[in-house]
Parts: sequence; C-alpha cells; structure tokens
Amino acid sequence: MPHSTPRPLWRGRTIALLGILLVAANLRTAVAALSPIFAEIRTDFDVSSVGVGLLGMLPPVCFAVFGIVAPAFTRRASLEAVMVVALVVMLAGHLLRATAGSFAVLAIGSAITFAGMGVGNVLLPPLVKRYFPDRIGLVTSLYATIMSVSTLLPPLVAVPVADATSWHVSVGMWAVVSLVAILPWLRILVSHRPAHPDHDVEVEEAEPAVLGRVWRTSLAWSLGIVFAASSLNAYAMFAWLPEILQDVAGTTQAQGGLLLSLYAAMGIPAGLLIPVLTSRMKNVGWLIYLGVACFVIGYLGLILVPATATWLWVVFAGLGPLLFPLCLVLINLRTRTHQGSVALSGFTQGLGYTLGALGPLAVGVLHQLTGGWTAALIVLTATAVAAAAAGAVVARPRLLEDSFR
Repeated sequence: MPHSTPRPLWRGRTIALLGILLVAANLRTAVAALSPIFAEIRTDFDVSSVGVGLLGMLPPVCFAVFGIVAPAFTRRASLEAVMVVALVVMLAGHLLRATAGSFAVLAIGSAITFAGMGVGNVLLPPLVKRYFPDRIGLVTSLYATIMSVSTLLPPLVAVPVADATSWHVSVGMWAVVSLVAILPWLRILVSHRPAHPDHDVEVEEAEPAVLGRVWRTSLAWSLGIVFAASSLNAYAMFAWLPEILQDVAGTTQAQGGLLLSLYAAMGIPAGLLIPVLTSRMKNVGWLIYLGVACFVIGYLGLILVPATATWLWVVFAGLGPLLFPLCLVLINLRTRTHQGSVALSGFTQGLGYTLGALGPLAVGVLHQLTGGWTAALIVLTATAVAAAAAGAVVARPRLLEDSFR
C-alpha cells in the first residue's frame, strides 16, 4: 500500500485543505434541494412521475459522463485549474435554475450544475492524494463528512425557504457556496505556490494507455459496481423518498423533507468513520456487507411496516450509502500513482454513476406502472445485494498498477 510519513495537517497546505472541503460542500446541494419542493414546482410546471424520474436521474447521468471525460481535461490543464472551471460551471447552473421559467430550463440548469459537480467528484480523490498523501484516510473522512452535511441541509431548509420566498430562491441560494469555493483555488493558481512541498505540476496527467488498461482490470469493475449500488440507491431515494413516505407512511410534505434530511444525515457518521476504518482494516469486505445489510433492513421495513418506526427504516436505508466514502478512499488506497488515482477515479465514478442513473427513472416507471412503491423497493433491494458479490474482489489488497503487469 502507498505510505507516507505523516506531517502536520495544516502546515504549508491550509489553503488546499480549505479548498478541498469547500468543493465537497458543493457536490450535493443541487441534488438534494429539489425533491422536497417538487409539489411546489409542479404548481408552476406540469410534470409527470416519469418527468420527475428523468430529472432525478440527471445527477448520476451527468456525474457518469463527466466522470469519464474529466481525466481528459487534466491532460490539458492542472487539477486546480480544471477545478476552478468546474466550480464556475456549477455557479452558472445554480443561477439558471433560480431563474427558470419552464421545466425545460430547470432541467438544463440542473444538467449544467451536475456537469460541474461530476468533474469535481473525480478530481477530489487525486487532489487529496496530491496534497495529503500522508493523510488520505483523514482528509477523505473530512470531505466525505462535509458532503454529507451539504446533502443534509438543502432538504431541511428547502420547504421553509420556498414557503417564505419562492422555490426559485430555494434552489438558487446555493450559488453562494459555489462562489466561495472558487476563492482558495484561485489563490493557489494566482500565487503559483504549491500547498505541499512534494507538489509537481505534471503529476495529474492520466495517460491514455493507463486509462485503457483500467477497463481491463477486475478491481476497477468491482469497485465500479459497489459504487454503482451506492449511487443508484442514494439517488433513487433523493428523488423519491418524500413521496414514498407520504404514500406508504402518511407523512406530510414537511415531514418528508425532514426524513430526507435524516436519510442524508446518516452519511455524517459514515463519512467520519468509514475512510479511517478502511485505511486500517485488512478486509474491507465486511464494510461492504454492512452497507448491503443496512439497505436490505431499511427497504424491508418500508415494505412491511412503513408506518411503524418510519424514522428507523430511513436511518437504516441512509446508512447503506456508507459504500460511497468507502469507494472514495479505496480509489487512493488501491493505486500507487497519481495517474492511477485519476484513472481509477474516473472509471469508478463513470461506471458507477452510469448504472446509478437508472435508479430514479426505474422507481418512477415502476410506480407509474404499478401505482405503488413495493415493486420499486424490491428492485432497489436486489441492486443493493449485487454489491456484496463485488465486495470479495474489492477486498483484496491489490494495487491497480499491479494488474497492468
């Protein structure tokens, strides 16, 4: 495994740490801000369940597409420069969503925002490896936790802000967070001063040969499947959980938003603990099986006794995506070089979000066909179980570059 002698976390790299955490704060706000206020949006725009499903699948689709192409961007500019562009794109998307006068414009603005987020998703693990090679588990834990908080806040405040102002303000106010996140990376670019003494302006490039080899490794495919199970289930819940709970458990719109926040909040303990545990455990397969078990328990509760201890089933379902921070840290722990990290990050997130995009749409289609949610929840349970099979391969302590020999 790659190993570096630990040094003080802040010394000489404070701006980089701040930049990484602020980027993390931007990577889920636009995703979680819509579903709690779909009812208000539908009063302005006539949207069917399939339309909501299509909007819900936009995040993983954009994350997949730009996860695949992001490594190509780093062959033309530095990681920091590409990150600044990604944040500017996010900012533009937020502003377009805030001024949307039709469902089409709302969808276009969302796609633009998610495109920037897709690039940011891929660049964060290599940036951690670049600036904090001695603190990979800790910094991954910090930014995964920030991502969970940024997923928790939008559904918590979406309905109150929309009621007090309008849904346009509710979805557009997150542009401020994107604007603030640009500043540290601009400082690094303008100063031309590395935030880490081992900084090398060329290390981020992932050669086409490396990118091609990744497609032929069992490690990359298995990690992509685990990531896909996490993203498919998470984005299905972000798009549909409030409506599912209103129908099966009798919750109100506001209660649905609060329970979606509870679902997202489960990413906080996962983000804090899973990267640290992953970097210390010999067999990470047990963490994968734990995530799968949480998914299964949560969905079975919503199918069988949804109105009894509804919050408990939401908590279990929300703990299932602990697979997400696990995959993020494994991208670095299963690679030896920066090139390998960029390539594996792009492949894992590209494949994972491609398959994950099916979640919101499949749930919407099944709901429209059956008029209920049981079939959709059964399908989600089956997709979660699929991650267990890939866990055995991911658990092997083998580096990506060793598979090229």
